[in-house]
Amino acid sequence: MQMSFRKMAASTEPVKVSEQLDLSHLIRNNKEITAVSPLQAELTLTALPGDVVDVQGPLTAEVDMLCSRCLGNVHEHLDMKFAEQFKQGTEPEDADEEDDTLYVDEDIVNLDPFMEEYFLLHLPFAPLCKPDCKGLCPTCGTDLNQSSCDCDNTVVDPRLAGLKDFFK
Repeated sequence: MQMSFRKMAASTEPVKVSEQLDLSHLIRNNKEITAVSPLQAELTLTALPGDVVDVQGPLTAEVDMLCSRCLGNVHEHLDMKFAEQFKQGTEPEDADEEDDTLYVDEDIVNLDPFMEEYFLLHLPFAPLCKPDCKGLCPTCGTDLNQSSCDCDNTVVDPRLAGLKDFFK
């Protein structure tokens, strides 16, 4: 998705843009994400005083991932609120640290990398198929959500492992 500063400066009304962005290249080497739908963007571009362009709107995508505990399938619907401000030129040296304005050199700005970043930041760190997922047995690999096993998974402090059988 391209944004032109000249076009936005000439526009007195907000410009609405609706576009889909293919995200398959972002997950190509990620084994934990099995599928992703195109990112749907419904953005509103508004010219603000000071040659600033405000870009806001919802981003949505569907993602299929593996559960971090049991490796089952997890389907997530991501709703993200995109909100960025762009200004053409270089960032002044005395810029306020609280200022979140993104400075760009070109007249044409590609918004795709910014939307891809929003997508990556909103992916769950450890997706779960359900909040109380029990995971897999570390000894035999049994899915503990579906059945139980008889493995002894008692955690023993390695410093005291020699005393484990002392009282038997």
